[in-house]
Amino acid sequence: MTDRIAVLIDADNTSHRYAADLLAELAKFGRPTVKRAYGDWRSDSLKGWAAKLNQHAISPEQTMAYTVGKNSTDSALIIDAMDLLYSGNVDAFAIVSSDSDFTRLATRLRESGKTVYAVGRSNTPQALQEACDRFIRLELLDSAPEDIAVPAAPEGAASADAPALPNLQSLLTRGVNNASDDDGWVSLATFGNYLRTTYPAFDPRSYGFAKLLDLVQAQPFLTTEGSGNAVRVSVKGRTTTAPAKKVAAAKKAASKKPAAKKDPKK
Repeated sequence: MTDRIAVLIDADNTSHRYAADLLAELAKFGRPTVKRAYGDWRSDSLKGWAAKLNQHAISPEQTMAYTVGKNSTDSALIIDAMDLLYSGNVDAFAIVSSDSDFTRLATRLRESGKTVYAVGRSNTPQALQEACDRFIRLELLDSAPEDIAVPAAPEGAASADAPALPNLQSLLTRGVNNASDDDGWVSLATFGNYLRTTYPAFDPRSYGFAKLLDLVQAQPFLTTEGSGNAVRVSVKGRTTTAPAKKVAAAKKAASKKPAAKKDPKK
């Protein structure tokens, strides 16, 4: 059954020009059944969202800024998320924001057994990235323009610099070693799941590759075998003979063994 995803967008913190792309990306993981955007819609900075709300059937949630320099978007989004959690009508949540204030919300939803996706800019604080099952960088979405005017983030919402990407060789080598069987091989699917579990922000596109297989095959320190859904990965030099060949040889040898003779007295 396809997961039902609640998509909760911090419009004060996210450009409207990403609307189509982020929804298309989230559709890879399930069916967005709840789509809400939060902001003070009286603000001129949110005018660009008007057409996107209708186009993508996103419900606008008005959050009044009661104090100058502050907004109530965070509180409204958190309250709605908890209401949805206890309603039991969704299986996963997508928090679209670069604001670290949602870190505790993400961990609380996961504690209740829900899958949590976060969608934000590259400079989203590491705490929020790690608090989710998967972090998706807005800048990596295919059709998103590179010259987007990003709404000003609330004070302290994101660090000035994007968290550094982990060393690729170290990340992939450690991943193969930890996820592989005793023979040193791991299926590509299992390998991908392990990487995203240990590093929620992992995405081949961060390193210039569209798919994990393309990334793996481009690394001189890794080797692959098989095709389609049967691709396996190993650290080069760690295995001598592909396990599949050993299994085939063993089956062939077994088929040549003579059948056991029957005892004529029985």
